[in-house]
Amino acid sequence: MKKKIAVKKSTRGKSKPGKRKPGGYGPLIAEVRGLIHSARQGIATAVNTLQVRTNFEIGRRIVEHEQKGAKRAAYGTALLQALSARLTDEFGSGFSLKNLENMRKFYQLWKARLPGKSQTPSAESPVAGKVRTGSGPFTLLSWSHYVELLGIEDDGERSFYEIEASSGNWSLRELRRQKASCLYERLALSRNKAGVKQLAEKGQVVTRSEDVLKEPLVLEFLGLDEKAGYSETDLESALITHLEKFLLELGKGFLFEARQKRFTFDGDHFFLDLVFYNRLLRCYMVVDLKLEKLKHQDLGQMQMYVNYFDRHVKLPDENPTIGLLLCKEKKDAIVRLTLPPDTNIHARQYKLYLPSQELLKKKLLEWVDEQDASE
Repeated sequence: MKKKIAVKKSTRGKSKPGKRKPGGYGPLIAEVRGLIHSARQGIATAVNTLQVRTNFEIGRRIVEHEQKGAKRAAYGTALLQALSARLTDEFGSGFSLKNLENMRKFYQLWKARLPGKSQTPSAESPVAGKVRTGSGPFTLLSWSHYVELLGIEDDGERSFYEIEASSGNWSLRELRRQKASCLYERLALSRNKAGVKQLAEKGQVVTRSEDVLKEPLVLEFLGLDEKAGYSETDLESALITHLEKFLLELGKGFLFEARQKRFTFDGDHFFLDLVFYNRLLRCYMVVDLKLEKLKHQDLGQMQMYVNYFDRHVKLPDENPTIGLLLCKEKKDAIVRLTLPPDTNIHARQYKLYLPSQELLKKKLLEWVDEQDASE
């Protein structure tokens, strides 16, 4: 009888159950983590959207109820006070008198965007107490964003900030900052009437270099004291430290490439303070910082920088380089006399504090009157 010989199978290269290295789960963990983050973000977006739509419908029903009853302000206040008390008692916070007033105003300002501009209940907005999450007049902003927008009286300005906040995915803090820095007025003052209308209808559309530039650039986030002495190096370092905020202030599509970019020709070294690339315009933007009053020599030097980039750096299919002189003080007359009308070089002032909203709004109204008079 032959003796059976046990053959031990080789386990080389095979992992024993329960002994797999933790690193082997890396891809799976990454995929699951991504799914969870995506789901949570989707849930948050859905909740925000539903809250906005619900508040719009509450505002609709308040307005319709008021229109059926007395039209005196006292009646409206009494109605909202009673409604606030009942809703707060049943559902908790979120239904204060002020918030209900916001919902009513929200409906009144946004109702014109409904299909057919209907002001009565329809299939888009059923009266049976349900809120649909389909099409509607809103962008993907939270209720807190819309409350902030309610404080803007001008329809065009309000529409502009809604479009920009949605497309730029602005946080509530960023929306407040852009409002406080008068972004709308600063962009509108550099456009004609058609351009201002486009701001209200489409937001900031970038097709040329002038579209991304505004004046003044507001750099209050740098924390520099205008009364205290600071150098160009201090300003440059502060801009790099707060690069994310500076990119937002510059405008859409900017990517940072370098600081103190050196290039050499004829044995001389030259240094550009900051170099950016705009992916929307597909071109470089080179920036030189000036603390003193802008001189014509500064414009000539920037022309040399732009020429160098156009001839030695940019690719054939890229657009001409933009030159930006960011200065504390400039004289428009010097800029006009030194540079040709079709130049791609621009001088812009910067401020280390938020501008006066009243002053800029007044300036914009004067500009509109001048435009009307010239037509």
